[in-house]
Amino acid sequence: MAADTSALPRLVTTGQLADWQKRGDVLLIDVRTDPFDYLKDHIPGAEYLNTETLRASDHGVPMQLMPASWYADLFSRLGVRRDRPVVIYSAGESHNIDATFLAWLLQGWGYPRVYLLDGGYSKWQLEQRPLAQHYPKIVPSTPPGGSFRPSAAGLADVRRAVETGSSVLVDARNPQQYAGLAGAQLRRGHIPGAINHFWSDDLEQVGFGHVWKQPAALRASYEAQGITPDKDIIVYCNSMTEATHVYFALHDLLGYARVRVYTGAWTQWAEREDLPVVAGLASAARSGRYAAARSPRHSARPQWGEDLRSG
Repeated sequence: MAADTSALPRLVTTGQLADWQKRGDVLLIDVRTDPFDYLKDHIPGAEYLNTETLRASDHGVPMQLMPASWYADLFSRLGVRRDRPVVIYSAGESHNIDATFLAWLLQGWGYPRVYLLDGGYSKWQLEQRPLAQHYPKIVPSTPPGGSFRPSAAGLADVRRAVETGSSVLVDARNPQQYAGLAGAQLRRGHIPGAINHFWSDDLEQVGFGHVWKQPAALRASYEAQGITPDKDIIVYCNSMTEATHVYFALHDLLGYARVRVYTGAWTQWAEREDLPVVAGLASAARSGRYAAARSPRHSARPQWGEDLRSG
């Protein structure tokens, strides 16, 4: 079953964006990590948004979704409207995840014309396209109506997937974190049964920049790992952003119908010592992601309630 892709976020090339800017009204949002990069220069007409304003602690768990009213007020302040395209860009490589995170949130409100700039600011700059320092004159828009319904999964959904296999779990973090060799959280490793698909593997270098792989290559990569469109899929990472990159690939570019983002993320799961964690060579090798992993301090066998903290 394929998703209806007629109103999903999609990619726009630097050339297409340049044409849109000449022909008509387009809203540009710069989500690069450092606001001083924006002050130095940005794509003409772009306004700035730091994605850390899009999440906060909830009941003590850091980096969680904000209330719907928060996003409604923010998107109104940014001037987002349903009748004109919104183009989001990041640096284009390491923080492409910030752009997909905002796109996922806008999709939760049903905005029909959301685009990611393929290659981001880096590709635009490398092509020697115009840059600016002046700020745009933004007119606030009417807050979005309807309900905020992001494609999200909660802790109970993930526990059910672990216990019953009802959903395929996809870990979007890098292979070292998946294998339990790195990570800042209380425990290291991954959720039992999760398949590791590192989000940045969906990009390829073209010239000096990075762009999304072609759909056929993306599809082949996911299907080789058993991540197929007939399955219910829950994607997670450390704090939602990396997971939304995989979500964008599966749901928005490839048309997978049943994909959700675990909003509690590894940050919530790892701190709950009553929940199982898997780490080590055997588990990582099964996903085909990190054959060189060595982690003798971790067991590959999940135990409910077992403390698998790394030293």
